[in-house]
Amino acid sequence: MTHRHTLFGVGLDALTMDETVRRCLDAVRRGERIEIGMVNAAKLVNMRRDPRLARAVAGCDLVLADGQAVVWAGRVLGVRLPERVAGIDLFMRLLAAAEAAGISVYLLGARQQVLETMLRQISDRFPRLRVAGSRDGYFPDSEQGAIADAIADSGAQLLFLGMTSPKKEIFTAGYGDRTGARVVHGVGGSFDILAGITKRAPLLWQRMGLEWFYRALQEPRRLGKRYLTTNTAFLLMTVRELLRRTPSAGSANGSH
Repeated sequence: MTHRHTLFGVGLDALTMDETVRRCLDAVRRGERIEIGMVNAAKLVNMRRDPRLARAVAGCDLVLADGQAVVWAGRVLGVRLPERVAGIDLFMRLLAAAEAAGISVYLLGARQQVLETMLRQISDRFPRLRVAGSRDGYFPDSEQGAIADAIADSGAQLLFLGMTSPKKEIFTAGYGDRTGARVVHGVGGSFDILAGITKRAPLLWQRMGLEWFYRALQEPRRLGKRYLTTNTAFLLMTVRELLRRTPSAGSANGSH
């Protein structure tokens, strides 16, 4: 069983990447369903501002630390998370496992041109992977039910959502069951990275927790202010939580 810890009022599963992959494959074998939620610093900030997003994440069967800052904040606050489980790394591990085990996948998200480029990349990297279907991520809310039914008709056992928050979380919460997929994993901008539209930070930057900064350097006008705002808010959240958990000097020493 998973050890679930609470950080900033959110339940997080203390799983390694290997353990997460095993849980997903077990779900497929047993015919169980797993909806995966990923949280980074920005999403934890936005969950406080967006109750619908917070409910959608809380409803996931597994909630994992996608950001290094979340792992570090956990350590500061006495919440032990074994490692960062990055959404794109889990995506690649599950594609490889699906190819080896003959598990079919469905890919939903990104613009049509990006999706087609990514599908070619996936075909080159995983030539025996069974892709049951795919669709771009630009559709009105009124089509969500029909898209979920199309995924169910495809028979796909793994569903990957290459959409932004909160759209992917809300789709998962509202229609995850209806898709019939055994594992639903929201992979955010991973489709763009695989298609070569955006570059992923080098490993050293990832380990230093600076992946956000690398992305901001690529798109400063779109992401610079957003990351600065959410990272500052996350730092303040961490400091406030630390102060809340730490007894004041006066109460620790007794009043004089």
